[in-house]
Amino acid sequence: MSAVRLLTIMLRHGTQAYPRAEAQLTELLDRTLSGVERDLVIVDNALPSGFQEVAGSRTVIGGDNRFREFSGFDRALGHVGRHLRRYDLIHFVTDAFFTLYVDYLERFNTPLLRFIAARAACVGHIDCYNDPIEIFGVRSQHWIRTCFFFMSPGDVAALGSFVSIKDPARFFSGDPSAPFRTDAPLSPRYQEYLIDWITGQQIGQGVEWHSGFALSAETLAAFEQKATAILNEHALAVRMRALGCRLVDVTWLSASLQREPAAAINLNRSWRHQLANRDQAALVVPG
Repeated sequence: MSAVRLLTIMLRHGTQAYPRAEAQLTELLDRTLSGVERDLVIVDNALPSGFQEVAGSRTVIGGDNRFREFSGFDRALGHVGRHLRRYDLIHFVTDAFFTLYVDYLERFNTPLLRFIAARAACVGHIDCYNDPIEIFGVRSQHWIRTCFFFMSPGDVAALGSFVSIKDPARFFSGDPSAPFRTDAPLSPRYQEYLIDWITGQQIGQGVEWHSGFALSAETLAAFEQKATAILNEHALAVRMRALGCRLVDVTWLSASLQREPAAAINLNRSWRHQLANRDQAALVVPG
């Protein structure tokens, strides 16, 4: 059986915030992905776009920080170009991958990667809201956490760009007391979730963002940047589903592969079913 060929694209913005991120990633993948042929492209959004440093299977390039990790991922994919098809899977990771809930990271192993290779699926940790929201008139409630996920090169190419929100001015009012435009293509519930999460409040799930801050005239730009990143994360999931790329929770998939034959696993099971049937951190979300 031939080895799985994996390209990992790691996004960072310098090394000050997460100085051990690359080492932690290497330790994790060395431990969990035996027999996998791995190449690593690190895109550093703090470096100029023309920067490039190659050492064996590891390459560091300068990035594009206009839309944080999403424009950074685009920069890396542009660098890889037509060589993307050399790989069985593309792995996207940010330097903040080892924050908040991290137990799911150990679920990615070689048999699981063999199972998902060449399938129309984005596999990672599914997050959700307690209530549905709307973005661009599309009703949605769940997404893939974009700090650590895997996709086929075909689905990556089909997306075209990881940046979905290219005109943030459509969303923001410039007023910290009411930061969203009245005609922003976001439901009121989504606006509430965004404000509460970024300002460090709980959104009904017992967790808070580790970097929350009060919303004021001084922090408005930071709020808009973080909100745009969250919107890009959720809109990416919406676009994946529209392309027929299924969102698959890795904890559910890992447990399913242990319980039943691979041929019996239905990747079309709803996200609610997946979260409720995790063998760890199970979550029942009312329909």
